Amino acid sequence: MLIKKYPNRRLYNTASRAYVNLNDLAALIRQGEEIQVVDSRTGEDITRVVLTQIILEDAKEAPTGLPLELLRQLIMASDRAGQEFIMGYLKSAFDTYGKVQDAVQNRLQDVGSAAFSPLHLVDSLFTRSPDPKAPHPKAPDPKAPGPKAEDELEQLRRRVAEMEQRQQKPRARGKRRKA
Repeated sequence: MLIKKYPNRRLYNTASRAYVNLNDLAALIRQGEEIQVVDSRTGEDITRVVLTQIILEDAKEAPTGLPLELLRQLIMASDRAGQEFIMGYLKSAFDTYGKVQDAVQNRLQDVGSAAFSPLHLVDSLFTRSPDPKAPHPKAPDPKAPGPKAEDELEQLRRRVAEMEQRQQKPRARGKRRKA
């Protein structure tokens, strides 16, 4: 998405054909849009400067911002090699952060889908496969319409009764052996 910056400091979004501000650009970036900001007179790419301004504005509003030590290190790394090292490190850290976020989201989705199927969740607790990667033998088809809540409740009651019977049988056998 091309943004033009005019001498009067106004930013113009060429895609939407509207003037925008730094908050608008920050919102676009948070939505995953890639932007490029160019000086309208020279055509020079000033994206880096504008993104830095966005970070500065965010730091004013939320004092948590970037850690002071990181900011000091960025200033101290005035030579090209130092800057490249720090930028490579930050890119690696953000890539790792993104992967962790994706993993957390996937796990939350798994938990969410399990929460929507309480019978399946309870059933899976008591009938685990020896192979954790194997699909659950009684897993319902997510696309198929599920049984009514009353049917699920009745199935759950039967299953609990079966488990109670199973637990009582080994105890009875254990008592016979001791006697």
